[in-house]
Order: sequence, then structure tokens, then C-alpha cells
Amino acid sequence: MILSSLPLLFLFFIYLLCNNARLAFSAACHPDDESGLLGFKAGIKADPFGKLSSWKPGTACCSWDGVTCLGDGGRVTSIAIVGDLGSSTNYLSGTISSSLSKVRNLDGIYLQDLRELTGPFPDFLFRMPKLLFVYIENNNLSGPIPANIGQMNRLIALSLEGNRFTGPIPSSISNLTLLSQLKLGGNLLTGAIPAGIRNLRVLTLLSLDRNRLTGPIPDFLGTLGELYSIDLSYNSFSGGIPAGLSSLAPKLMYLKLGHNALTGRIPDFIGKFTALDTLDLSSNRFTGTVPSTFRNLTKIFNLDLSRNLLQDPFPDLSVKGIESLDLSYNMFHLGKIPSWVTSSPIIYSLKLAKCGIKMRLDDWIPKETYFYDYIDLSENEISGSPIGLVNRTELLVGFWASGNKLSFDMGKLNIPKSMKQLDLSRNLVLGKVPAAVTGLARLNVSYNHLCGRLPVTKFPVSSFAGNDCLCGPPLSPCKA
Repeated sequence: MILSSLPLLFLFFIYLLCNNARLAFSAACHPDDESGLLGFKAGIKADPFGKLSSWKPGTACCSWDGVTCLGDGGRVTSIAIVGDLGSSTNYLSGTISSSLSKVRNLDGIYLQDLRELTGPFPDFLFRMPKLLFVYIENNNLSGPIPANIGQMNRLIALSLEGNRFTGPIPSSISNLTLLSQLKLGGNLLTGAIPAGIRNLRVLTLLSLDRNRLTGPIPDFLGTLGELYSIDLSYNSFSGGIPAGLSSLAPKLMYLKLGHNALTGRIPDFIGKFTALDTLDLSSNRFTGTVPSTFRNLTKIFNLDLSRNLLQDPFPDLSVKGIESLDLSYNMFHLGKIPSWVTSSPIIYSLKLAKCGIKMRLDDWIPKETYFYDYIDLSENEISGSPIGLVNRTELLVGFWASGNKLSFDMGKLNIPKSMKQLDLSRNLVLGKVPAAVTGLARLNVSYNHLCGRLPVTKFPVSSFAGNDCLCGPPLSPCKA
């Protein structure tokens, strides 16, 4: 009985040896991967958050933070190191070492929001035969995008946004025919959109915002039938919205053309984009009326037409709920806040400055006030009191109502702890300035009828000028 069980025990022992050897092999680093990753770490001069603290020689690199290994060979296939733009310590400072070229199985490199990575475009990426995804975002790389970028023709996604790249977008980008995403926003790129982008037939997302690009918006963008998101905002594009874009209906969901030098009328075909979530045409020179076809934009959540030369009438939209609306500084005479805004249960930002609104603010009873973060009703003819509105909010960050006819006791205004900006200047506001204003970052209550001693604040004289009898720093001392 004992003898008959020996072969089984021997086989089990051999299995354990082999299995442990396999686990040991997969747990260890391939020498090239370890050398490449540690070489990258050596190029980092500051890592205050300890993002690379787990990267230690002789340990299993597949368990290092930000490192992923896929497949049976235990080779590193992606690196994802992500910082935090809102943190003073969550960043990396240094250069992107070419030693990463030793990590031959890399298909994705994600170095995002690290802020202080410097140097030119990392040329070693051309020597990475399996690379499919490059996201080097919100760092401090500079210089031109290489003219031969088109040699990386296996790429599915290329994002270099938020750096300091200069010069034109290389024409060879036309060879990246497998690209699904192209994100070059937030750089210092100049020139026109290259014609070769028409070759990127599977492109779904194009983001060239926040550069110095010029010329017309190319009509050929409409031939890229898979596009659902276009962001060309904050450039110097001129001319009108090209008719070719109409071919992207109804798939297009995001169209951002704000802060350019575009002219002419808003075309009727915008109403064909029935899947549109976000439309930003702000800060251009559009004229005429807003097309009545906008009634078809039933799914739109974010609409910004501010700072153009648009005229009445504004169409009555049929939206189920809008999140963000800005019609400010056009030539509208809305009379009142539109009913489709009042009925929205999810709106968080409402900006209707200088929209010809004539109403009592007490009479405006929005369906939901909980989500409001920003309300701007400046430069209208609104009377009454904002107390009922503001006192019903809990998350309000900014309230602007300068240049109206509001008349109320400011001492009764409940300033939520979330509020950072308040502008009630040039109204008919009475009473005292409440102590709660000390929690604000910005305040302007100038040119009203306020009176009494000011609470101790950091605000300048201009915040309180032109009132009836305010006193105390930074104004004149109060009389004994």
C-alpha cells in the first residue's frame, strides 16, 4: 500500500517544484523590464508623493505601483503613473528616460497630470514596436511634435495635451490611420489643421483646443463619420461653421468651438445633431437668430452661446433637463427666465447676464435649487429679493446679480459655506454687511444703500465703495 503510493507522491512533489518555479519566474522581473523601469525612476529628480517608492531592485516589478503585466511571460505591458493637478505634492519632476525603450512589450504608456516632467517628445517611443496607447498629458514637455510622428502607425490613441509643444501639427499625422483618439489641446501649436487628418477614418475624438491654431475649420471633418467629439475651442479659427459638419448628424455628441473668431449665422443643421450633449459657440462673432431647429436638441445638457451678437427670438427648447446654460452678453430680450430652465431638475450653472430679463426675482421658483453651483443674472432689470432663492441653495459657489434693481435687507441673506463669490454691486440693497462674508474669496457690494460697521475682511475699498454709511476697515473709521 505504501509502495503503491510512492509514484503519486513523487509526481506531486515534481508538480510542486514546477509550479513554484513557474510562480517564481512570473513574480520576478525580466531583466530588461527591471532595467528599463529603474532607469526611468533614475530620471525622476523629485517624487514627493512617493509614487515610485515600490519600484525596488530585485522585487516583482509586476506588483509595482502603476505597472501592469499581461500574458504568461510576465512581461510589463503598460505603465500608468497619474498625478493630481490639485495637489502640491502629487507630481513627478524630471525627464522621461529613454531606458523605457528596454521594456519591449509596452503597449500603453500613461504619464498623466504629473506637471513637472520636462524635455522634448520622447523619441524612444519610435522604438517601441507594440505601442498602441500614448497618453503623456498635463506635463511640461516642449519643442516640436516630431515631423515623422506618422511612423508610429500602430497607435490607437495619441494624447499630448497640456504640455508646451510648439510649431505646426505635422503633416505625417495622416499616416496614423488607426487612431481613434487624437488629443493635442493645451499646447502652443500654430498653423492650420493639416489636410491629412482627413485620412483618420476611425477617429472618434478630436481635441485641438487651447492652442494658437488659425485658418478655417476644415470642411473635411464631416467625412470622418465616426467622430462623436470635436473640441477646437480657444484658438483663432475664422470663417463660419462649415456645411460639411452636417454629415456628422446624428452621431455627434460634443461640439466645442468657443473662443475663436468665427462669424456668420449659426447654421440650421445644428438642429440635426439630436444626440448632442454639449454645444459651446461662446466668445465668437455669430450674428442673427438662434435657429428654430434647436428645438430638436432634446438631449442637450450643456449649452453656451455667450458673448456673440445673437438676436431675438430665442427658441423655446424641449429639453428634459439642462445642466449648464450660458446665454450672456448677446442682444437677447428674454423678458423672463425660460420655463424650460425653471423646470430643469438637474441644472447646476445658469448664466443669463445682460439678457433683457425684467422680472421680480421673488416670483422665480425653480423646480430644484439643490444642485445650483453658479447663478449669474448680472446687467438685467431684475427687482425684488434673492433671499428666497439663495436661502434654498446648499451648494452655491457663485452668485452674481450686479447692475439690477434688487432691494432687500442683506443681513437676512443666508450665505452658504460653499459660496466663494458674491456680487450684488449697483443695486438697491439695504441693511448691514453680514459677518458671513468673511468666508468668501471675492465680494462686491459697492454702490448700494448699505450702512453700519463692516466685519473684518480682506477685501479692498472697491468692494464697499459708494454706499450710504458703511464704516470700518478698509473704509473710514466708524464714529464713536
